[in-house]
Formats: sequence, structure tokens, C-alpha cells
Amino acid sequence: MTDNISDKDKKDWDNFINSKERLDIKDSKFPNKTKFKTRSIDLHGYTLNEANEVIEDFINKAFLENVNKLIVVTGKGLHSENEKDPYVSKDLGILKYSVPEYISNNTNLMNMINEISDAEIKDGGAGAFYIFLKKNKLIK
Repeated sequence: MTDNISDKDKKDWDNFINSKERLDIKDSKFPNKTKFKTRSIDLHGYTLNEANEVIEDFINKAFLENVNKLIVVTGKGLHSENEKDPYVSKDLGILKYSVPEYISNNTNLMNMINEISDAEIKDGGAGAFYIFLKKNKLIK
């Protein structure tokens, strides 16, 4: 390998370093969207049926308002009463697991969704998840 760097390469590198232009992250699923219109909801204290009804309404409203990122806080299920009931699933009775499952099995909701993914620690970590909505083509 050569240690000689041409003057043109040095100039190109200086121009790149001093430029305000930034490169898109090629691994991002949303390369052109650096800012999201975001809404969040906290489902702590809801029963499973209540949470499913609330989340369905929340997603529908957000889609109509052209919101593209939802933060859904479910909690981790550490204080769930399901541990005491032998007839309730230890996992699927907990909102952390059952709400995303409900959404995934709802065709109408999935038609509005690009992706569901785990939340970053700043947004709730293991006790939350993101929903990235598609653009509502009826709204401009």
C-alpha cells in the first residue's frame, strides 16, 4: 500500500470534511425521513381488552392525522396479576406480548403499518415498542 496521497485526494477529503452535507444512513429503512411526526400512548393499568380497543383507536387516529411514528408503552409485565391465575397465559396475558400480537393479527391495522420494532431505552426500552405507519395517501 502506498503512503502517497495525491493533492486531488487531499482536496476532495478536505471538501468532504468541511461540507455541511450529510450522507444518508444506508442501513436505515427510512433514509429520507430524519424527523418523524410522533405520538405516544401509555397502556399501564389497562386490561387486555381495554388495551386492544385503545390501541386500535390510537393507530386509526394517528394514521388519519398522518403521524408516522408511534411509541407504545406497555410496561414489562413485572407487576402483572396473571402469575396468580392458572388459566391465563403467563406471556400472552401481559400487554408487552399481547398488544403487538393483537396488532399483527389485525389485517386492517397492518395495512396502515410499515414496521413494528423494539423501542430504544430513552422511549421505554423493553417496556415499549414503536409502530411506524405508512403515509396516508388520502391526506395531503
